[in-house]
Amino acid sequence: MIQTKNKSRIYLSPPHLSGHEIKYIQAAIDTNWIAPLGPNVDAFENEIARYIGVGGAVAVSSGTAAIHLALSLLDVKKGDSIFCSTLTFVASANPILYQGAEPVFIDSEPETWNMSPEALERAFQDASRSGKLPKAVIVVNLYGQSAKMDEILSICNRYDVPIIEDAAESLGSTYKRKPSGSFGKFGVFSFNGNKIITTSGGGMLVSDDVKALNKARFLATQSRDPAPHYQHSERGFNYRMSNILAGIGRGQLEILEERVLARRIIFSKYYRELSDLPDIHFMPELENTMSNRWLTTLTIDQKGAGISPYELIQLLAEENIEARPVWKPLHLQPLFEGTKYYPHSDLHNVSEQLFTNGLCLPSGSNISEEEMMRVVDCMKHALKPKAYRIIQ
Repeated sequence: MIQTKNKSRIYLSPPHLSGHEIKYIQAAIDTNWIAPLGPNVDAFENEIARYIGVGGAVAVSSGTAAIHLALSLLDVKKGDSIFCSTLTFVASANPILYQGAEPVFIDSEPETWNMSPEALERAFQDASRSGKLPKAVIVVNLYGQSAKMDEILSICNRYDVPIIEDAAESLGSTYKRKPSGSFGKFGVFSFNGNKIITTSGGGMLVSDDVKALNKARFLATQSRDPAPHYQHSERGFNYRMSNILAGIGRGQLEILEERVLARRIIFSKYYRELSDLPDIHFMPELENTMSNRWLTTLTIDQKGAGISPYELIQLLAEENIEARPVWKPLHLQPLFEGTKYYPHSDLHNVSEQLFTNGLCLPSGSNISEEEMMRVVDCMKHALKPKAYRIIQ
Protein backbone atom coordinates (compact mmCIF):
# COMPACT_ATOMS: atom_id res chain seq x y z
CA MET A 1 0.00 0.00 0.00
CA ILE A 2 1.33 3.44 -0.92
CA GLN A 3 1.22 5.76 2.06
CA THR A 4 0.63 9.49 1.55
CA LYS A 5 1.55 11.85 4.35
CA ASN A 6 -0.74 14.59 2.99
CA LYS A 7 -3.96 12.57 3.17
CA SER A 8 -6.59 14.36 5.24
CA ARG A 9 -7.53 12.90 8.62
CA ILE A 10 -10.65 10.72 8.72
CA TYR A 11 -12.09 10.80 12.23
CA LEU A 12 -14.13 8.11 13.90
CA SER A 13 -17.20 10.24 14.70
CA PRO A 14 -16.65 14.01 14.52
CA PRO A 15 -19.28 16.66 15.32
CA HIS A 16 -21.53 17.59 12.40
CA LEU A 17 -23.27 20.97 12.71
CA SER A 18 -26.30 21.77 10.56
CA GLY A 19 -26.46 25.56 10.52
CA HIS A 20 -29.73 25.51 12.47
CA GLU A 21 -27.83 25.95 15.73
CA ILE A 22 -26.86 29.58 15.17
CA LYS A 23 -30.39 31.01 15.53
CA TYR A 24 -30.69 29.59 19.03
CA ILE A 25 -27.15 30.60 20.00
CA GLN A 26 -27.76 34.12 18.67
CA ALA A 27 -30.97 34.39 20.67
CA ALA A 28 -29.06 33.49 23.84
CA ILE A 29 -26.41 36.11 23.06
CA ASP A 30 -28.94 38.80 22.12
CA THR A 31 -30.77 38.32 25.42
CA ASN A 32 -27.50 37.94 27.38
CA TRP A 33 -28.87 34.59 28.66
CA ILE A 34 -25.73 32.51 28.39
CA ALA A 35 -25.45 31.11 31.91
CA PRO A 36 -26.92 27.77 33.02
CA LEU A 37 -30.69 27.55 32.57
CA GLY A 38 -32.80 29.73 30.31
CA PRO A 39 -35.33 29.48 27.48
CA ASN A 40 -33.20 27.16 25.33
CA VAL A 41 -32.77 24.73 28.22
CA ASP A 42 -36.51 24.62 28.91
CA ALA A 43 -37.32 24.19 25.22
CA PHE A 44 -34.64 21.53 24.65
CA GLU A 45 -35.98 19.49 27.56
CA ASN A 46 -39.53 19.70 26.24
CA GLU A 47 -38.47 18.83 22.69
CA ILE A 48 -36.48 15.77 23.81
CA ALA A 49 -39.33 14.60 26.05
CA ARG A 50 -41.78 14.86 23.13
CA TYR A 51 -39.41 13.04 20.78
CA ILE A 52 -38.85 10.16 23.23
CA GLY A 53 -42.48 10.10 24.32
CA VAL A 54 -41.88 10.49 28.06
CA GLY A 55 -43.27 12.73 30.77
CA GLY A 56 -40.26 15.01 31.04
CA ALA A 57 -36.53 15.58 30.72
CA VAL A 58 -33.72 17.36 32.56
CA ALA A 59 -30.79 18.80 30.60
CA VAL A 60 -27.47 18.28 32.36
CA SER A 61 -23.73 18.62 31.80
CA SER A 62 -23.11 15.04 30.62
CA GLY A 63 -24.60 11.58 30.26
CA THR A 64 -22.49 10.59 33.27
CA ALA A 65 -24.18 13.29 35.34
CA ALA A 66 -27.58 11.96 34.25
CA ILE A 67 -26.70 8.44 35.43
CA HIS A 68 -25.39 9.86 38.72
CA LEU A 69 -28.64 11.76 39.27
CA ALA A 70 -30.69 8.63 38.48
CA LEU A 71 -28.76 6.64 41.09
CA SER A 72 -29.17 9.47 43.61
CA LEU A 73 -32.93 9.56 42.98
CA LEU A 74 -33.07 5.81 43.63
CA ASP A 75 -31.27 6.38 46.97
CA VAL A 76 -28.30 4.24 46.01
CA LYS A 77 -25.73 4.35 48.79
CA LYS A 78 -22.72 2.59 50.26
CA GLY A 79 -23.21 -1.16 50.50
CA ASP A 80 -25.81 -1.31 47.75
CA SER A 81 -25.18 -3.21 44.54
CA ILE A 82 -26.00 -2.22 40.96
CA PHE A 83 -26.13 -4.62 38.02
CA CYS A 84 -24.52 -3.04 34.95
CA SER A 85 -23.66 -4.01 31.38
CA THR A 86 -19.96 -4.83 31.18
CA LEU A 87 -19.42 -4.02 27.49
CA THR A 88 -19.59 -0.24 27.69
CA PHE A 89 -17.62 2.92 28.34
CA VAL A 90 -16.56 3.48 31.95
CA ALA A 91 -19.03 6.39 32.28
CA SER A 92 -21.85 3.86 32.63
CA ALA A 93 -20.40 2.53 35.87
CA ASN A 94 -18.37 5.37 37.43
CA PRO A 95 -21.48 6.91 39.05
CA ILE A 96 -21.98 3.63 40.92
CA LEU A 97 -18.66 4.32 42.61
CA TYR A 98 -19.63 7.96 43.24
CA GLN A 99 -22.45 6.64 45.42
CA GLY A 100 -20.18 4.18 47.23
CA ALA A 101 -22.09 1.23 45.79
CA GLU A 102 -20.74 -1.97 44.26
CA PRO A 103 -21.10 -2.79 40.55
CA VAL A 104 -21.94 -6.30 39.41
CA PHE A 105 -21.17 -6.72 35.73
CA ILE A 106 -23.39 -8.61 33.30
CA ASP A 107 -22.06 -10.09 30.05
CA SER A 108 -23.37 -9.41 26.53
CA GLU A 109 -25.25 -11.80 24.25
CA PRO A 110 -24.44 -12.32 20.56
CA GLU A 111 -27.63 -11.02 18.90
CA THR A 112 -27.36 -7.42 20.14
CA TRP A 113 -23.93 -7.29 21.85
CA ASN A 114 -25.87 -5.91 24.84
CA MET A 115 -26.84 -7.24 28.26
CA SER A 116 -27.47 -10.99 28.30
CA PRO A 117 -30.88 -11.87 29.79
CA GLU A 118 -29.48 -15.31 30.63
CA ALA A 119 -26.61 -13.84 32.64
CA LEU A 120 -28.93 -11.29 34.23
CA GLU A 121 -31.30 -14.03 35.36
CA ARG A 122 -28.47 -15.94 37.05
CA ALA A 123 -27.26 -12.77 38.75
CA PHE A 124 -30.75 -12.14 40.13
CA GLN A 125 -31.12 -15.73 41.31
CA ASP A 126 -27.87 -15.46 43.27
CA ALA A 127 -28.83 -12.05 44.66
CA SER A 128 -32.24 -13.35 45.71
CA ARG A 129 -30.70 -16.34 47.49
CA SER A 130 -28.32 -14.03 49.36
CA GLY A 131 -31.16 -11.72 50.36
CA LYS A 132 -29.56 -8.68 48.71
CA LEU A 133 -31.18 -7.60 45.47
CA PRO A 134 -29.58 -4.77 43.47
CA LYS A 135 -30.97 -1.25 43.81
CA ALA A 136 -31.05 -0.86 40.00
CA VAL A 137 -29.97 -2.36 36.69
CA ILE A 138 -28.07 -0.16 34.22
CA VAL A 139 -28.74 -1.46 30.70
CA VAL A 140 -26.58 -0.02 27.91
CA ASN A 141 -27.72 0.22 24.27
CA LEU A 142 -24.35 -0.24 22.61
CA TYR A 143 -23.38 1.56 19.38
CA GLY A 144 -27.04 2.45 18.76
CA GLN A 145 -28.49 -1.07 19.10
CA SER A 146 -31.20 -1.60 21.73
CA ALA A 147 -30.80 -4.44 24.20
CA LYS A 148 -33.42 -7.20 24.45
CA MET A 149 -35.71 -4.98 26.49
CA ASP A 150 -38.72 -7.32 26.66
CA GLU A 151 -36.68 -10.07 28.30
CA ILE A 152 -34.74 -7.68 30.55
CA LEU A 153 -37.87 -5.80 31.65
CA SER A 154 -39.59 -9.10 32.43
CA ILE A 155 -36.75 -10.17 34.71
CA CYS A 156 -36.41 -6.80 36.46
CA ASN A 157 -40.16 -6.43 36.95
CA ARG A 158 -40.34 -9.89 38.49
CA TYR A 159 -37.79 -8.83 41.11
CA ASP A 160 -39.23 -5.28 41.35
CA VAL A 161 -35.88 -3.64 40.51
CA PRO A 162 -35.86 -0.43 38.42
CA ILE A 163 -33.97 -0.04 35.14
CA ILE A 164 -31.75 2.88 34.17
CA GLU A 165 -31.56 2.72 30.38
CA ASP A 166 -28.19 4.09 29.25
CA ALA A 167 -29.15 5.23 25.76
CA ALA A 168 -26.14 7.54 25.44
CA GLU A 169 -25.29 6.04 22.04
CA SER A 170 -28.81 5.24 20.82
CA LEU A 171 -30.80 8.47 20.43
CA GLY A 172 -33.00 7.96 17.37
CA SER A 173 -33.04 4.15 17.65
CA THR A 174 -36.20 2.17 18.28
CA TYR A 175 -37.19 -1.15 19.84
CA LYS A 176 -40.49 -2.49 18.50
CA ARG A 177 -41.24 1.04 17.24
CA LYS A 178 -40.76 2.57 20.69
CA PRO A 179 -37.90 5.07 21.13
CA SER A 180 -34.70 3.96 22.80
CA GLY A 181 -34.39 5.49 26.26
CA SER A 182 -38.12 5.23 27.05
CA PHE A 183 -38.19 1.77 28.65
CA GLY A 184 -36.63 2.19 32.08
CA LYS A 185 -37.55 4.10 35.21
CA PHE A 186 -34.99 6.56 33.87
CA GLY A 187 -33.40 7.01 30.45
CA VAL A 188 -30.06 8.67 29.80
CA PHE A 189 -28.68 10.38 26.70
CA SER A 190 -25.30 11.89 25.89
CA PHE A 191 -24.59 14.86 23.63
CA ASN A 192 -20.81 14.55 23.71
CA GLY A 193 -18.97 15.79 20.63
CA ASN A 194 -18.81 12.31 19.08
CA LYS A 195 -22.50 11.41 19.49
CA ILE A 196 -25.14 11.35 16.75
CA ILE A 197 -26.16 14.87 17.77
CA THR A 198 -24.11 17.07 20.07
CA THR A 199 -24.23 20.07 22.37
CA SER A 200 -20.39 19.89 22.47
CA GLY A 201 -20.81 18.42 25.93
CA GLY A 202 -24.01 17.56 27.72
CA GLY A 203 -26.62 14.97 28.56
CA MET A 204 -30.28 14.40 29.35
CA LEU A 205 -32.18 12.49 32.01
CA VAL A 206 -35.69 11.43 30.93
CA SER A 207 -38.56 9.74 32.75
CA ASP A 208 -42.32 9.49 33.10
CA ASP A 209 -41.83 10.29 36.79
CA VAL A 210 -42.12 14.08 36.67
CA LYS A 211 -41.84 14.40 40.45
CA ALA A 212 -38.49 12.58 40.36
CA LEU A 213 -37.29 14.84 37.53
CA ASN A 214 -38.14 17.93 39.58
CA LYS A 215 -36.00 16.48 42.36
CA ALA A 216 -33.23 15.90 39.79
CA ARG A 217 -33.35 19.60 38.81
CA PHE A 218 -33.01 20.50 42.47
CA LEU A 219 -30.04 18.17 43.00
CA ALA A 220 -28.38 19.33 39.76
CA THR A 221 -28.43 22.98 40.84
CA GLN A 222 -26.48 22.46 44.08
CA SER A 223 -29.64 21.52 46.04
CA ARG A 224 -30.35 25.16 46.77
CA ASP A 225 -33.26 25.52 49.17
CA PRO A 226 -36.03 28.05 48.41
CA ALA A 227 -34.68 30.85 50.60
CA PRO A 228 -33.56 34.46 49.98
CA HIS A 229 -30.05 33.50 51.03
CA TYR A 230 -27.92 30.56 49.89
CA GLN A 231 -29.14 27.65 51.99
CA HIS A 232 -28.49 23.94 51.41
CA SER A 233 -29.99 21.09 53.40
CA GLU A 234 -28.62 18.20 51.35
CA ARG A 235 -25.75 17.39 49.02
CA GLY A 236 -26.13 18.71 45.49
CA PHE A 237 -24.25 18.85 42.19
CA ASN A 238 -23.34 21.46 39.61
CA TYR A 239 -24.81 19.52 36.71
CA ARG A 240 -27.12 21.84 34.75
CA MET A 241 -26.67 22.61 31.05
CA SER A 242 -25.99 26.15 29.82
CA ASN A 243 -28.48 28.06 27.71
CA ILE A 244 -25.99 28.33 24.83
CA LEU A 245 -25.25 24.60 24.73
CA ALA A 246 -28.97 23.82 24.88
CA GLY A 247 -29.35 26.09 21.85
CA ILE A 248 -26.84 23.96 19.96
CA GLY A 249 -28.83 20.90 20.99
CA ARG A 250 -32.10 22.36 19.71
CA GLY A 251 -30.56 23.01 16.30
CA GLN A 252 -29.09 19.52 16.24
CA LEU A 253 -32.35 17.88 17.24
CA GLU A 254 -34.06 19.42 14.20
CA ILE A 255 -31.92 17.23 11.92
CA LEU A 256 -31.68 14.08 14.06
CA GLU A 257 -33.62 11.96 11.58
CA GLU A 258 -31.25 13.05 8.80
CA ARG A 259 -28.27 12.07 10.94
CA VAL A 260 -29.75 8.65 11.70
CA LEU A 261 -30.42 8.06 8.00
CA ALA A 262 -26.87 9.14 7.11
CA ARG A 263 -25.32 6.74 9.64
CA ARG A 264 -27.48 3.87 8.45
CA ILE A 265 -26.47 4.59 4.85
CA ILE A 266 -22.81 4.58 5.92
CA PHE A 267 -23.29 1.20 7.57
CA SER A 268 -24.99 -0.14 4.42
CA LYS A 269 -22.11 1.02 2.23
CA TYR A 270 -19.52 -0.61 4.48
CA TYR A 271 -21.62 -3.77 4.57
CA ARG A 272 -21.94 -3.84 0.78
CA GLU A 273 -18.21 -3.39 0.27
CA LEU A 274 -16.84 -5.60 3.04
CA SER A 275 -19.39 -8.25 4.07
CA ASP A 276 -18.29 -10.64 1.33
CA LEU A 277 -14.89 -10.95 2.98
CA PRO A 278 -15.00 -14.35 4.69
CA ASP A 279 -13.56 -13.25 8.03
CA ILE A 280 -15.73 -10.14 8.62
CA HIS A 281 -18.96 -10.15 10.66
CA PHE A 282 -20.90 -6.92 11.19
CA MET A 283 -22.79 -6.05 14.37
CA PRO A 284 -26.29 -7.48 13.91
CA GLU A 285 -29.57 -5.60 14.12
CA LEU A 286 -32.17 -7.36 16.24
CA GLU A 287 -35.49 -8.14 14.56
CA ASN A 288 -38.16 -5.48 15.17
CA THR A 289 -35.54 -2.89 16.12
CA MET A 290 -33.95 0.01 14.27
CA SER A 291 -30.41 0.98 15.23
CA ASN A 292 -29.15 4.49 14.58
CA ARG A 293 -25.85 2.78 13.63
CA TRP A 294 -23.96 5.43 15.61
CA LEU A 295 -20.77 3.53 14.82
CA THR A 296 -20.29 0.82 12.21
CA THR A 297 -18.76 -2.05 14.16
CA LEU A 298 -17.65 -5.52 13.15
CA THR A 299 -15.64 -8.49 14.31
CA ILE A 300 -12.73 -10.19 12.58
CA ASP A 301 -11.96 -13.89 12.61
CA GLN A 302 -8.28 -13.43 13.41
CA LYS A 303 -7.32 -17.03 12.63
CA GLY A 304 -8.83 -16.87 9.17
CA ALA A 305 -7.84 -13.28 8.42
CA GLY A 306 -4.31 -13.60 9.73
CA ILE A 307 -4.55 -10.14 11.27
CA SER A 308 -5.86 -8.71 14.53
CA PRO A 309 -8.07 -5.66 15.01
CA TYR A 310 -5.15 -3.85 16.65
CA GLU A 311 -2.96 -4.50 13.60
CA LEU A 312 -5.78 -3.22 11.40
CA ILE A 313 -6.12 -0.10 13.54
CA GLN A 314 -2.40 0.55 13.10
CA LEU A 315 -2.60 0.07 9.32
CA LEU A 316 -5.53 2.47 9.16
CA ALA A 317 -3.65 4.97 11.34
CA GLU A 318 -0.76 4.91 8.86
CA GLU A 319 -3.31 6.10 6.27
CA ASN A 320 -4.45 8.87 8.66
CA ILE A 321 -7.70 7.03 9.43
CA GLU A 322 -9.02 6.80 12.97
CA ALA A 323 -10.49 3.45 14.01
CA ARG A 324 -11.01 2.02 17.48
CA PRO A 325 -11.37 -1.35 19.21
CA VAL A 326 -14.70 -2.29 20.74
CA TRP A 327 -15.08 -1.17 24.36
CA LYS A 328 -12.94 -3.08 26.83
CA PRO A 329 -15.34 -4.89 29.21
CA LEU A 330 -15.52 -3.16 32.57
CA HIS A 331 -14.91 -6.37 34.51
CA LEU A 332 -11.45 -6.45 32.86
CA GLN A 333 -10.62 -2.86 33.79
CA PRO A 334 -8.06 -2.35 36.60
CA LEU A 335 -10.50 0.07 38.26
CA PHE A 336 -12.98 -2.77 38.81
CA GLU A 337 -10.58 -5.59 39.61
CA GLY A 338 -12.24 -8.19 41.81
CA THR A 339 -15.82 -7.18 41.05
CA LYS A 340 -18.45 -9.85 40.48
CA TYR A 341 -19.17 -10.75 36.85
CA TYR A 342 -21.72 -13.04 35.18
CA PRO A 343 -20.83 -14.44 31.72
CA HIS A 344 -23.45 -15.24 29.10
CA SER A 345 -22.92 -18.95 29.76
CA ASP A 346 -20.30 -21.28 31.20
CA LEU A 347 -18.86 -21.78 27.73
CA HIS A 348 -19.52 -18.39 26.14
CA ASN A 349 -17.95 -15.14 27.32
CA VAL A 350 -19.38 -12.79 24.69
CA SER A 351 -18.04 -9.41 25.81
CA GLU A 352 -14.44 -10.62 26.00
CA GLN A 353 -14.70 -12.19 22.54
CA LEU A 354 -16.14 -8.96 21.12
CA PHE A 355 -13.34 -6.94 22.71
CA THR A 356 -10.69 -9.29 21.33
CA ASN A 357 -12.13 -9.35 17.80
CA GLY A 358 -14.09 -6.10 17.48
CA LEU A 359 -13.37 -3.00 15.41
CA CYS A 360 -15.17 0.36 15.02
CA LEU A 361 -14.87 2.10 11.63
CA PRO A 362 -15.14 5.84 10.87
CA SER A 363 -18.87 6.56 10.85
CA GLY A 364 -19.37 10.31 11.04
CA SER A 365 -22.47 11.56 9.24
CA ASN A 366 -20.28 14.01 7.31
CA ILE A 367 -17.87 11.40 5.93
CA SER A 368 -17.54 11.68 2.14
CA GLU A 369 -17.80 8.88 -0.43
CA GLU A 370 -14.11 9.33 -1.21
CA GLU A 371 -13.17 9.05 2.46
CA MET A 372 -15.28 5.92 2.88
CA MET A 373 -13.55 4.29 -0.08
CA ARG A 374 -10.18 5.10 1.47
CA VAL A 375 -11.28 3.13 4.54
CA VAL A 376 -12.70 0.31 2.42
CA ASP A 377 -9.59 0.03 0.24
CA CYS A 378 -7.33 -0.09 3.29
CA MET A 379 -9.50 -2.79 4.88
CA LYS A 380 -9.60 -4.89 1.71
CA HIS A 381 -5.84 -4.67 1.29
CA ALA A 382 -5.18 -5.57 4.92
CA LEU A 383 -7.53 -8.56 4.77
CA LYS A 384 -6.03 -10.10 1.65
CA PRO A 385 -4.08 -13.32 2.22
CA LYS A 386 -0.78 -12.43 3.86
CA ALA A 387 1.33 -14.01 1.13
CA TYR A 388 -0.43 -11.89 -1.50
CA ARG A 389 0.22 -8.73 0.52
CA ILE A 390 3.94 -9.54 0.70
CA ILE A 391 4.15 -10.10 -3.07
CA GLN A 392 2.54 -6.71 -3.67
